[in-house]
Amino acid sequence: MKTKLRYKRILLKLSGESLMGEKEFGIDPAVIKQYAEEVKAASGLGVSIGIVIGGGNIYRGVQGSSDGVDKVTGDHMGMLATIINGLALLSALEHQGLYARLLSPIKMEEIAEPFIRRRALRHLEKGRVVIFGAGTGNPYFTTDTAAALRAVEMNADVIIKGTRVDGVYDSDPEKNPKAKMFHTITHYDVLEKDLRIMDLTAITLCKENNMPIVVMNMDTKGNLVKLLKGGTLGTLVSTPSLDNLESKIRTSRPGKR
Repeated sequence: MKTKLRYKRILLKLSGESLMGEKEFGIDPAVIKQYAEEVKAASGLGVSIGIVIGGGNIYRGVQGSSDGVDKVTGDHMGMLATIINGLALLSALEHQGLYARLLSPIKMEEIAEPFIRRRALRHLEKGRVVIFGAGTGNPYFTTDTAAALRAVEMNADVIIKGTRVDGVYDSDPEKNPKAKMFHTITHYDVLEKDLRIMDLTAITLCKENNMPIVVMNMDTKGNLVKLLKGGTLGTLVSTPSLDNLESKIRTSRPGKR
């Protein structure tokens, strides 16, 4: 019997820092292997998977020993860091027997395919895992915004943001043991409460394109598959019902006959 899935196409957003494990910077092989296993299990369900990964584990290491780097140069360094992480994840996925591709909006054909939307969609249709590296290819835009953009472009059903906590809280649960977790929340509330699960541009892009976000603990083995199968975990960020209500009111207003 075929498993009924909650989502058929996902955009998985991973932070570069999550790859560090217990290290101060760099890549922990055990962590990237675990993530590859989680992606393999999800792919085995027939889910179409795109991945955007940050570069903070590498860029922060550089930043800690460098002074006087301007913003644009620093952002370009961060883009290259995401390519390094993308290559590491690509290799880990291939070791799991998966077919995967690394795409970049910055030309570097020797190590990554150029990002072309139709090509990326074709890879997904063929069951390949697509890693989107180098952010949007532009400075001043974070990998959160890149994740929102790629999710919309790839017609994803949801953005799944993997973190090391169980969901979205009203305060930092690692500092406040009494922090309250939200099981559901709106894009508008995320902006209003300044919860910072993703940057302002990313949340606004998701809100305007009706793109839900699930924030969940990626470090717990089996969580991704559990979510895809309909399990209740993490925090669902969705389009405000007020927007839908206002839309209905506008369309129901009498016009000219």
